[in-house]
Amino acid sequence: MFDDETRATTRLYLITPPALDPDKFAKDLEEALAGGDVACLQLRLKEVDDNAVRRATAVLMPIAQDRGVAFVMNDRPDLAAELDCDGVHVGEEDMPYAEARRLVGADRIVGVTCGDSRDRAIAAAEAGADYVAFGAFFPSGTKAAKHRASPEVLRDWSETTVVPCVAIGGITQENCGPLVEAGADFLSVIGAIWNYPKGPRAAVRDFNAVFGRYGRAHTTVP
Repeated sequence: MFDDETRATTRLYLITPPALDPDKFAKDLEEALAGGDVACLQLRLKEVDDNAVRRATAVLMPIAQDRGVAFVMNDRPDLAAELDCDGVHVGEEDMPYAEARRLVGADRIVGVTCGDSRDRAIAAAEAGADYVAFGAFFPSGTKAAKHRASPEVLRDWSETTVVPCVAIGGITQENCGPLVEAGADFLSVIGAIWNYPKGPRAAVRDFNAVFGRYGRAHTTVP
């Protein structure tokens, strides 16, 4: 998922809504994955107990993995390892990369939020992170942004490194074109999928249509 040096186009990195009933949400997830290419699903549940996370993982991870979509746990490398997820994503206020890697092991994905900081991204990449996430690029109704990133950080990163980059923050089908043009390998999306007026299947389809119009091969330089 995250190790190809040449990528034909930007891909979707879906994040679950901040609150969900796994059994009901499973139908939305199946609809979304039927809409076209999706690289990854991140389970992001805050302020719930561990058993709720385990229950959601048991329901949703097979749906994703059966379709070749990586299943990544937000914030909890311990649960990612326990539940045999494909990886973990750690934010700026979560545990350090090295500790997350120790907990999940060498074979799982570890991604790191880097805000608008190239220096933080370089440090994460040199330590072994599988991808770095930049943002927020636009205002988001899901999470108050601590940083506002410019597409130039994506352009600079994609032209000078081989570690994939993820763009996050308020991204929609209407505003994502400049991020694709700048070289984002993945767009991380929440509301524009699950709250899309035409439904999640159409949301994924319409994102992929934009990628097809704007996308180009990203050949990165070591």
